[in-house]
Amino acid sequence: MTLGSPLLSAIPGLRHAFFSREGGVSEGIYAGLNGGLGSRDDPAKVAENRRRMAEQLGVPSDHLISVHQVHSPDVVAVTGPWNGAARPKADALVTRTEGLAISVTTADCGPILFVDPHARVIGAAHAGWKGALTGVLESTIDAMEKLGAERGGIVAAIGPLIRKESYEVGREFVERFIEADAENGMFFMPAERDAHAMFDLPAFIRMRLENAGVLMIDDLGIDTYSDERCFSYRRSVHRKEADYGRHVHAIALEG
Repeated sequence: MTLGSPLLSAIPGLRHAFFSREGGVSEGIYAGLNGGLGSRDDPAKVAENRRRMAEQLGVPSDHLISVHQVHSPDVVAVTGPWNGAARPKADALVTRTEGLAISVTTADCGPILFVDPHARVIGAAHAGWKGALTGVLESTIDAMEKLGAERGGIVAAIGPLIRKESYEVGREFVERFIEADAENGMFFMPAERDAHAMFDLPAFIRMRLENAGVLMIDDLGIDTYSDERCFSYRRSVHRKEADYGRHVHAIALEG
């Protein structure tokens, strides 16, 4: 099953998808539509899953492109497939090239898809807590502007990610956010365990987007940890599983 943003779906000449784990050929702990090139799943099955995703997005398999994610604020501007070259290390992509599906993979972190419908510039960002805190969203918006976008005209959609009810963190985690900005304390709620808190990652992402000048924001409202349609790194750890699948989230300009 593909999850979509009503805001993005209303824009002509645009295709996007927040893919769930449903509809693929992977088995076991990866059951379903695992698109994780970095997972220990059968590479042939991952390739078939990604082929199916590319087909749904209306692009050839080699035009569904992703980066080697490292939880950084780094962004790459792309104009075509990698053509056998190693994927660059980054956590967001931007393009104005039609027929190219730029994507990020997640399994609890926040996937954010961007478009300026008038400038015809798109972006995709992987924002876990570290990327969101260190500026990956702002870097993506800046990179889109370099391609001709205007931040006031950008539409953003936040896909499935771990939500406050499932995201327990320790004291050091909270302190890191408070040291960056005292107002970040508003994104933490008391947890049942002493010296722990529940972190509201989607609200933090929304705040960063709004502060950067992006005000048209959609949020699918899905919690990857509690929704079995989704892969979840944290759930796999709690279940003591050896590895976990990854979702693909992609956006493309139609030619």
